This record gives sequence, structure tokens and C-alpha cells, in this order.
Amino acid sequence: MSADLRPLFLAGTPRETRTTVEVRSPYDDALVARVSAAGPVEYEEAARACVAAAPVVAALPLHERSRLLRVVSTALRERRETFARCIVQEAGKPLRDARTEVDRAAMTFEVAAEEARRLPGAGEVVPMDLAQHGEGRFALTRRVPLGPIAAISPFNFPLNLVAHKLAPALAAGNPLVLKPASRTPLSALALAGLMHEAGLPPGALSVLPMTRETGDLLVRDDRYRLLTFTGSAEVGWAMKARAGRKKVVLELGGNAAVIVDEGADVAAAAERVAIGGFSYAGQSCISVQRVYVHELAWDAWLEAFVPLVEALVVGDPMDERTAVGPLISADDVDRIETWVREAVQGGGKVLCGGSRRSDRIYAPTVLTGVARHAKVCAEEAFAPVVIVERIANVDEAIDAVNDSAFGLQAGLFTTRIETTLSAFDRLEVGGLLINDVPTYRIDHMPYGGVKDSGLGREGPRYAIEDMTELRLLVVRR
Repeated sequence: MSADLRPLFLAGTPRETRTTVEVRSPYDDALVARVSAAGPVEYEEAARACVAAAPVVAALPLHERSRLLRVVSTALRERRETFARCIVQEAGKPLRDARTEVDRAAMTFEVAAEEARRLPGAGEVVPMDLAQHGEGRFALTRRVPLGPIAAISPFNFPLNLVAHKLAPALAAGNPLVLKPASRTPLSALALAGLMHEAGLPPGALSVLPMTRETGDLLVRDDRYRLLTFTGSAEVGWAMKARAGRKKVVLELGGNAAVIVDEGADVAAAAERVAIGGFSYAGQSCISVQRVYVHELAWDAWLEAFVPLVEALVVGDPMDERTAVGPLISADDVDRIETWVREAVQGGGKVLCGGSRRSDRIYAPTVLTGVARHAKVCAEEAFAPVVIVERIANVDEAIDAVNDSAFGLQAGLFTTRIETTLSAFDRLEVGGLLINDVPTYRIDHMPYGGVKDSGLGREGPRYAIEDMTELRLLVVRR
């Protein structure tokens, strides 16, 4: 990919602007591309086009919405390698993980195409004669599009997390203006091109790289009926406070935990945590960050887990063998280095790693004996660092998991149904995965968290519910 100028995507038309942003490789800081950036003028043009397109998109028959989404899904599969290499270059994601992301985005569009044909809750009959004064009446519901949607996506899944906003928006019959992450706009712009090729009505979609200040117009603009944001908790909750009367969906951060019970398959658990904690250098909001291991399984756990982490291939994300590539910026390497140092100074012990490999790469690191209030434990690390601690029983582990501001997903390795049911009742998370890591996600499942981890759920069916309104019809005979 040459370092040429890429236009933004404004209401169905490529547009070059005088203001540009540079996209650089997180691995070696090489210039990947220059991208046109939107200012207030382009923002206003996109917003007006989005409002004007709302009735047009809402009027699209369900079969046409479904067709458009299927065309995009097919195109993503056909251009898998092109999109994967784009993700590697702009996000530093290892190539094998980037290919998986393209596959997932294709599935997101495919599932949204199916959901467009059966809008959730559409056509439900409400029995009015449950009350005596309801006799002689019947009622039914339908879901109608909300209207213009404002969307802001993060850097770590620059294609699939954009798909999770665009695909259900179209399935629900809504136009959308998207601000992609400033560091990774290329995949989103390419996806917008696919949607335009599929026949999306003009004005129905704009993808605008822009500064945070210009992007804040999306948050405050009352012409939008919904703001959907994926990113950090600090930024997300501040946006909600400024969003006014519009609905808000927040998919925010976490410090995902795993519990390994006595009697669990320790080798299988270690293998899954080594993947779930270090894929894409831990830069996922459901990356495993904390592991609580029953004392009877502790020695076997360390014997199995630490060598797996030490064996991970670290380096160039374009190398097929690489499992752990760069962090998104040099500042993030500085940050996690500081957090690990703080943890060690507070009594923590480094079992492996614990240092940087370069200005952009931090070694896969395992810590133990870390205080719960240490930043690397209490905050979202977003780095290849996993903390392992010994616990006396599962109840103690559940208390430790809940001792967090976050509550996105958690994992539990156990052979006991009683433990599973107790954990499902008590863990303060949006999702619990049994005999697997919280990093696991299939794109049609309801996904989201509690506490500081967010508000609402993603997954096409569940996003469509947020992107539509329930309308009631009551007929008196």
C-alpha cells in the first residue's frame, strides 16, 4: 500500500480536503497513507445528508436491506487478504488475527442480513382482553427506525467493530455518520466503499476521519437519535453526559478475569488463557488480564502456563508466525512499563517478561502477588500482561473478580455444575463463559457489560433493538 492521499467518504462520495492525518504503522512507524480529515464544513454537510436520507433508508424494503448486507458480506470474503493486510498496516494486528477479523466482519454483515428479514419484536400481537375493559380490541407492535445515528469506533478492531455499527444500522433502516479511530481509518473507509458499491442510497453513510474536537459535534448534535460509541470508559461516560436527549449505547473497557477451579483441565485452561491474554498484544477489552487459580491447581497451573507464554512468537505482525505484535503507540509501551514497575514495587513478582522489546513492543508478561489497587490490576491494561493469583476457593475468586469497576465478561474453568450456577448468579459481568476465556466472542451473541464497562448490547439482533423504536397499534372493533 503506497503512502498516497485517501479521500474521506461523505454521503456516498469520496472527498479530498486540505486537512489530512497520517496513518503510520504501529510496528515500525512507516507512513502507510495520508487521509483527508473532515472539518466543521464537511461535518455539517454529512449531518444534513444523513437527516435527508433517513426517510429514504427507512423506506427500503426488508428484502433490499438484506440484499445490500449480503452483497457486502460476500465482498469482504472475496477481498479477505486485501482487508487483512490493511488491518495489519494500520493497526499492527498480526496477520493471522487480521484475517480472522475480516471473517468476523463478513459474518456480522451476514447475520445482520438475516435479522433485517425478521426485525426483533416485529408483528407481536398483544392480548388486550387480559383486562375486562380491553375486550373488543386487538393490538400489535412493530419496530420502526430511529433515524440518524452517530457512531464512533475504536482502533483495535478497525473493521469488525465498524461493521457492528454499520450493519445493524442498515438492517434497522437508519442512516449513519461514523467517526473511525484516528489511527485506523483505512478499513472503515474501504468498507464504506463496499457498501456504496452494493447500492446504499446516497447520504445514508458518511465515514469522516476527524479530530476529537470536530467529532464531539456528533455527541452533542440533537439531529442524531442515537450515539453508539466503543472505546474507553472515561471517554464514553463523559460522552453520555454531553449527549443530550439521544439514546446512548456504550461498549467500554474491562479487566477481564478467569477463575480456574480445582479439578479443572489445567492444561486446556492454560492454553486458552495464553491465547486470550496475549492475542493482539492484549489490546482487546475482553483480553484476559486477571486469573484466579485454586490453590490445589496452582503448581500445575504455573508449570503449564508460563512456558506457553514464554514460547509466544513476538515481532513483525506481517509474519505468519507472529502471535504478539506491537502496541498501538510508543506511549502505550511507556504506560504499561510504568504500571508493571509500580506493581513490582508494591510487592508483585515477575514470572516472565516484564520489559519492553522495542519502542513499540512489550514482552508478554506474567505477574503474581500484585495488589488489587495497582493500576495493572484495577485499570484496563490493554497490553500483553496477565496477573495470576492463588485463591483458596471459588467464592474468594468471585469476590476478587467483582472487586472491580468493570464487568464485561469473565471465564470459569470448572467441572461442577453447582459452581457454574453459583458463579452465574454472583459474578457482576455481562457474560460468563464456562471452560473458556472471556476473550471469546461470536458476533451474533449479545455482547456488552455492566458497571463501568458500558450500557446496552451489541450483536446485530440486540443492536437493532437499540436502533429502533417499538410502536403500538390498538384497534377498537
